[in-house]
Amino acid sequence: LAELADAHGSGPCGKPWGFESLRPHHFLEVDMQTKDCIVGRRSIRKYLDRKITPKQLEEIVSLASYAPSWKNTQVTRYHGVFDEKLKAKIADECVLGFVFNQKIIHRAPALVVVTYKHGISGYEKSGEESTNKGDKWEVFDAGIATQTFSLAAHELGYGTVIMGIFDDKKVAEALELPEDEVVAALVPVGFAEKEPAAPPRKEVSELLTIR
Repeated sequence: LAELADAHGSGPCGKPWGFESLRPHHFLEVDMQTKDCIVGRRSIRKYLDRKITPKQLEEIVSLASYAPSWKNTQVTRYHGVFDEKLKAKIADECVLGFVFNQKIIHRAPALVVVTYKHGISGYEKSGEESTNKGDKWEVFDAGIATQTFSLAAHELGYGTVIMGIFDDKKVAEALELPEDEVVAALVPVGFAEKEPAAPPRKEVSELLTIR
């Protein structure tokens, strides 16, 4: 940003033109570079015995709310589960008996259930599907939002892991969700017990095709 500011000059009070307006005033001041946040984020499955608060979760969501979405429909919702009985119910009854996920949810001080409002992303106002991908766009939007949430959490010092093995209907029943909300992911949140090493990544030559 400093280099860009030098190139474009300064605005009022000596601040770089435009850049201050991109950072809402209520956001925490952070020093991490974007590339460091992306490369440094890990899937955290073991957490310290240390609570996080609803206020801390609000700070994460305030950043995650800037995730892009279909026509800016912003269909993703976040349900923070702090109640131990409810969290245990989801762990014991809603993850298809997958013991690994059960243990992680029990250990985590909080669980975020990511949902999306059905029938908006990828649809016209008439209710017709906008493309042949149908309702897949709403899952796509929820995926973008979930990754943005996880990066925001890492930026602010918290660990997360995105879970996909669960019974969405049972989770919805446990949370008494509205009928138009669909569960997209479970994301335990807490302070990492340790930072695991990064797993091997594929080479760019395998991922990228230039035409």
